[in-house]
Amino acid sequence: MEAFKLMKELKANFEQEMKYLPKESGLSLIESTTEQGKGISAKCRDAKVEDLWSLTSFFGYSTQTFVLAVNLLDRFLALMKVQPKHLACISIGCLHIAAKVVEAECDVASAHELIRIGQCKFTVSDLSRMEKIISEKLNFQFKAVTALTFLHLYHAIALSHTSHRKEILNLDKLEAQLKACLCRILFSKAKPSVLALSLLTQEIEALQCSDLLEIAQRIQRHLRISEPELQRWRGLVGQCLMQYSSPECSKPDHRKLVWIVSRRTAQNLHSSYYSVPDLPTIPEASWDESESEEWTEELSSGEESLSSSLGSDAEGPYFPMHFRKLARQQPSA
Repeated sequence: MEAFKLMKELKANFEQEMKYLPKESGLSLIESTTEQGKGISAKCRDAKVEDLWSLTSFFGYSTQTFVLAVNLLDRFLALMKVQPKHLACISIGCLHIAAKVVEAECDVASAHELIRIGQCKFTVSDLSRMEKIISEKLNFQFKAVTALTFLHLYHAIALSHTSHRKEILNLDKLEAQLKACLCRILFSKAKPSVLALSLLTQEIEALQCSDLLEIAQRIQRHLRISEPELQRWRGLVGQCLMQYSSPECSKPDHRKLVWIVSRRTAQNLHSSYYSVPDLPTIPEASWDESESEEWTEELSSGEESLSSSLGSDAEGPYFPMHFRKLARQQPSA
């Protein structure tokens, strides 16, 4: 009976997933933008998503908060023409909205804390205004169907067939791998159901478990996911995890942020984060969707990236040894 309810819920989410996908044309535009260009480049977007991962880990937010924040960010960036100087405010705004949707009210960091820990150069007023703009442009559709939705359902379906698989199929590991994929804009083009199934089948392959493979194949048939589509995204997921497991890929510790809130530093920062920011207040007119809008500034040089401080789940234990071995076998460029 439980398995039947889960499959019904799975189908219902599958029918809704396209509603929450970012516009592919908008994502392609970001991918085609160079770092020297006037728009948001893929590298710039990916760095901000890594910053969100750092902040999610620092504030103890759930994976659901991070995944929702990335979904809101990509939907907004794919819809609007955004100036690079506003990207930090947009990304923090998406995280704050996601936290308010997912986390208990008492666990949501204040706007002041987000700005201070994020080392940002805008004001609380700017952030509040940005959240309003994001909310309106996304029609207040915050409770999105994401790859995490399907990952949890797939995991629950596997457990519903036998309780022995809880330890074998590690959900924390799958969530960490999903977060690594979401740090690449490419995976925002994938259907959430397919991306989650790609991660699941990659893990099953590593476990070499025929029973789990049969369950995954049953899910694939139930959702009518074509084999070519699944294999394409499985290959891309495999490449991403292999690169991520490579020694050449920098995955520093989120502890870099700890010094910011030491007692001595907190005292020094207490008054400074109320000071006038380097960036001007965000003008409403800059959000004109017309094609005539001009890009004016690059990302503020005062904005430090936190992307070198991903959460602790960014480390090796959640990225299987066979990926690391494969990475070492790859010829250097």
